[in-house]
Amino acid sequence: MREAFANRPVVATTFYVRYAETDQMGIVHHSAYLIWFEEGRSQYMRACGADYAEIERSGALFAVAEAHARYEAPARYGERVTVRTWVEEVRSRAITFGYAVYNADTGMRLATGWTKHVCLDRDGRVTVIPEIWRSLLARGPHADTFGDQRVWGESEDKGAR
Repeated sequence: MREAFANRPVVATTFYVRYAETDQMGIVHHSAYLIWFEEGRSQYMRACGADYAEIERSGALFAVAEAHARYEAPARYGERVTVRTWVEEVRSRAITFGYAVYNADTGMRLATGWTKHVCLDRDGRVTVIPEIWRSLLARGPHADTFGDQRVWGESEDKGAR
């Protein structure tokens, strides 16, 4: 998985590590990172101008087909983390998102990963991603900021702060 991606915007989502996400030692449990990937992906979609509820109302469902995470350093309760999310690839029936998780205050990279999603119809059959969503996802976010999130272009500094 790469963090350098030609001319693709990145949505950065920052939040505090919650107590429920940690183990007895106060370190974030590995499963929480997949939830954080989902939060980053949801924010990415909103920054593109659509959210999952709108996409699902249209009849397109994006099911996770594969997920990968590589853990590099621990996150701890009370720290702020930033999840950077981008689109790695849009294909006719699938989309792959990339992620990098950083400590928002130190800039240390904590984890990287990706998820691949296939488009399903309401009957659960794999189908072509409708053009409206494929083009929206391929274009990416269309604002510099979205709520309290920041959108970066490829040429900008992607420091965690």
